[in-house]
Amino acid sequence: MTHNSSSTLVEKKSEDEAVTEASGLSPRLIFETIRRHGDEELGRPINTLFWSGIAAGILISFSVLGEAYLRAHLPDTGWRYIIENLGYSLGFLLVILGRMQLFTENTITTVVPMVLDPCRSIFARVATLWSVVLFANVIGAFLIALFLVYTPALTPEMLAVVNELSAHATGFPAVEGLVRGIPAGILIASIVWMLPSAQNNEVLLIVIFTWLIALGDFTHIVAGSVEMAVLAVQGMISAPQAVFGFFLPVLVGNVIGGTAVFTMMTYAQIRPEIDDAK
Repeated sequence: MTHNSSSTLVEKKSEDEAVTEASGLSPRLIFETIRRHGDEELGRPINTLFWSGIAAGILISFSVLGEAYLRAHLPDTGWRYIIENLGYSLGFLLVILGRMQLFTENTITTVVPMVLDPCRSIFARVATLWSVVLFANVIGAFLIALFLVYTPALTPEMLAVVNELSAHATGFPAVEGLVRGIPAGILIASIVWMLPSAQNNEVLLIVIFTWLIALGDFTHIVAGSVEMAVLAVQGMISAPQAVFGFFLPVLVGNVIGGTAVFTMMTYAQIRPEIDDAK
């Protein structure tokens, strides 16, 4: 092989690598990355899922606190609402970058293996994982709510701001809460889909999409559970209202948005490629 041929091959290889890096991962590779992550999640021990879920339920409270502190310290102007909602991203950054078990984020990946192999055993494994993670997230939400309400962690003025935000977030009629939960589920699932190709832009991606959830007044089951718990431990919301007026409708909305809409659409997008590869 001549020197010129070798140089040509090296240049061609460099060009191919540059094109691959510039274009990012293909939809099929992103799908495969999510599938493998879903398989890993389904194989994790229950106790690991449980404790990670409690930690996520606690740390997601910083979405509520971030928003509350910005509201308390910004002037009461027309643009305050836009800026204060950036604080909502804080808890999601902690949980997602910390790889903790958050319902609608980690659990969404398990839908992919279930779609590829829809058998009874995998349905049971997915249902178990979802139940454990959601239960643990709610426990974490109530633990941090008790801490925030019954310790000097927040000043009375700051607790009043948290209560104001919480009353608004949990105060939608049940049907409206369900409908508002659908865009939130889609946006969280979009984060899951885009993270593998984020190329060191994970923080910006998470901030933008979760800020949109807050800006649009969309409802998220776990962040909202912290707000629900803050009101519940003070007797400011009844159990029926908390469960049937907020929790269950928002849960259904998030599941519809994150699974039935987003995951099925992305699977349909690349299914011909998967079928051709078989």
